[in-house]
Amino acid sequence: MESMQGILIGLSSAASPTNLLFCFIGVALGTAVGVLPGLGPTATISLLLPITFKMEPATAVIMLAGIYYGAMYGGSITSILIRVPGEAASVITCIDGYEMARQGRAGKALGISAFASFIAGIISVFGMALVGPLLASASYHFGPVEISALVVLGLIMVVMISSQSSLRALAMVALGLLLSTVGQDFVTGGERFTFGIDTLIDGLGVAVLAIGLFGISEILVLAAERKEQRTIIASPTNMRELLPDRNDWRAATGPILRGSILGFFLGLLPGAGALVASFASYVLEKKVAIDPSRFGKGAIEGVAGPEAANNAAAQSAFIPLLSLGIPPNAVMGVVLGALMIQGVAPGPKLVTDRPDIFWGVIASMLFGNLILIILNVPLVRVFVSLLRMPTSLLAPIILLFCTIGAYSANNSMVDVAIAMGCGVIGYGLRRNGFDPVPLLIAFVLGGILEKTVRQALLIGYGSPSIYLNRPIALGLLLAAGAMLCFPLVRKAINRRLSISP
Repeated sequence: MESMQGILIGLSSAASPTNLLFCFIGVALGTAVGVLPGLGPTATISLLLPITFKMEPATAVIMLAGIYYGAMYGGSITSILIRVPGEAASVITCIDGYEMARQGRAGKALGISAFASFIAGIISVFGMALVGPLLASASYHFGPVEISALVVLGLIMVVMISSQSSLRALAMVALGLLLSTVGQDFVTGGERFTFGIDTLIDGLGVAVLAIGLFGISEILVLAAERKEQRTIIASPTNMRELLPDRNDWRAATGPILRGSILGFFLGLLPGAGALVASFASYVLEKKVAIDPSRFGKGAIEGVAGPEAANNAAAQSAFIPLLSLGIPPNAVMGVVLGALMIQGVAPGPKLVTDRPDIFWGVIASMLFGNLILIILNVPLVRVFVSLLRMPTSLLAPIILLFCTIGAYSANNSMVDVAIAMGCGVIGYGLRRNGFDPVPLLIAFVLGGILEKTVRQALLIGYGSPSIYLNRPIALGLLLAAGAMLCFPLVRKAINRRLSISP
């Protein structure tokens, strides 16, 4: 009954003209942020914090929330069309989304991405309203020990999702972890691998690395192929040709539902977030698929599941923030700062003392997702038309966006140079059969892993046995070990069966 009353209060708050207006501004801006590589929702929300000072707290959070889950929508657009992830959580979408575009199915990929995000958003909103506060209490059991074990499991998953051999994927993960150590040691303050370059003190930016590995390397691949036309898409005659058909929906419905549920739960956990949710969904779909070999070659399930998961995780991340005052990721940390500036302290009392904020933010996501689907689906035709551009025109446009994105990260030409260098490295990796996706994901998770492992060892007075004394951490590590050993065991069993009489 209290939840029903809260929902009614939230709908009343979210449906006010002012809140609807700023919800629209937030999701529209978020979509643009997702499309433009390099900026990202964290930087955008940080830049917009000053204009929220004069707003009502509910209005401010509704707009900031719209930017976050709107970026999840927009990030898939460039991932599918030009293999440049607009947002880190869209890295996984590059794998099958871009292949679908190369096969002339960009419209279907964009359509299923938009619908998957919409369905996941609606499911996540109802989940937040019904069971969110209960599930958020589980975050209390996730300290540095558990989070580091979860990241180890995530890195093993990275190896499993790679379309290349396990050894090549492991090499990319190792390189990603090495690159994540560049910068200032967060404990001792010492500099590592900065080579006297001041810009590197804060480490390599994930946006700069992604722009180089995916965007600039793609330009070099196009130049090497010397193809004037980079796609086989025919000119669409109507919207129906661009949207998923009955067979596509049959294949994508299961992944959307599984991705929504998985993303919702992972969004509640500190340190997980949309990135972990998207590639966890990809791993799950590859495991349950009848023909896993289709993944990496344009499987629509590889777009539907991760896109549903990252949007669900982006929205459910607000539950631990609002009900416990625990920001589960960097974006929520910025939103927490916005609330504190407004004099609002997130926590259990927020639900009863300020239901207009708690329930208003949740209810606004219903309107926000509806606005996003209305904005994005009609624009699918415009997005697909980009692929019909000749390479001689499209490549400079991609390079321009990549340069702007790299520069906007820190307003530094050093970042542009780093992105160019990463582009050359990414081109070399791709030409030699190495997948850069595990590298980028390992780079993102590497900082979390180092920080939480060192915190865990401090808690355990330097003894790694603390991982054996924590049931959740031990279970996660055993799962990681089992996942790593499973291919070896399966190969040994197959070899024994093949030589048996």
